Amino acid sequence: MIKYAKVLVIGIALSFAPAISEAKQEHVIQGRTMGTTYTVKVVTGYFQSISGVKEKIGNRLEEINRSMSTYQKDSEISRFNRFNKVGLKFKISNDFFQVMKAGQKIYRLSGGAWDGTVNPLVDVWGFGSRGRRDKVPPNSEIAALLPDIGFANIDVVNPGFLVKKRAAVTVDLSSIAKGYGVDEVAALLRNLGYKDYLVEIGGEIFAAGHRKDDTRWRIGINRPRADAAFDEVYKVVEIHNQAFATSGDYRNFFEVDGIRYSHVIDPRSGYPISNGVAGVSIVADTCTFADGLATAIMVMGPESGLELINRLESVEGLIMVEGPGGSLVDYPSKGFISGN
Repeated sequence: MIKYAKVLVIGIALSFAPAISEAKQEHVIQGRTMGTTYTVKVVTGYFQSISGVKEKIGNRLEEINRSMSTYQKDSEISRFNRFNKVGLKFKISNDFFQVMKAGQKIYRLSGGAWDGTVNPLVDVWGFGSRGRRDKVPPNSEIAALLPDIGFANIDVVNPGFLVKKRAAVTVDLSSIAKGYGVDEVAALLRNLGYKDYLVEIGGEIFAAGHRKDDTRWRIGINRPRADAAFDEVYKVVEIHNQAFATSGDYRNFFEVDGIRYSHVIDPRSGYPISNGVAGVSIVADTCTFADGLATAIMVMGPESGLELINRLESVEGLIMVEGPGGSLVDYPSKGFISGN
């Protein structure tokens, strides 16, 4: 769950056409999970029931949270983080295993720009659970942590084990666990026979089928500026049977001697990014992958990030970079389509 110390996900605005279909109705289910909120919209025939669906969604999300919440001391991930035996297998659930496999893939694709073990660095920079620090840590403090940073320090072993290569290595999957939760709720709805729905957890989305008016789901990307309202729409993206995830670097930072230090930490260097990327939006087949990739691209920067997106199948994205005077420069992938 590493969103690099509670990265503030870019706000989304969901646009809905005013037309009302006589044959369909939209049901809205809302709640809280993973330290944030969720919204599920299900479009059905006018007399089709969604009785019991909210309870099923809540139960599924609670299972995932029990597995990967770093705030629950008895969760799987918390127990693994306390496990200090090098070379011994640690048995994990299928949920934890699937997210670790996805993380491993993103780690390798991004050259380590996404890294689920970065949290000790996030804490030392004052963006983690230990509270704000608002000062630059000594180089020696960062250097002391780097040997235990690296997803390659953990082996993900079939059929469901983790093996530590270094006793002190820990995992925080907050940058992909919400995406996984989205995917699992979408799968639940699909298995229940629903075809038209939108699942959103903390700004991460999967949209299937169509809205009540038979048009595609439309997602608004919040303008990635610190002074922008949370509902200010910068671009609009239409998605159909796809996931959408965002990551941003414009509300959570501190300044020392005129230098801005971002909450997004490059796990390879141990220091906050300084590549000018203000926000990244990714469209992909799964929200788990889109969620993690958006974070990775924040670290990689516009050029190498765009190159990665363009060579991935069924993936599109928009990288927004802060230009002179607070202007925004867009780096869209080859197939990214949006409107204002």
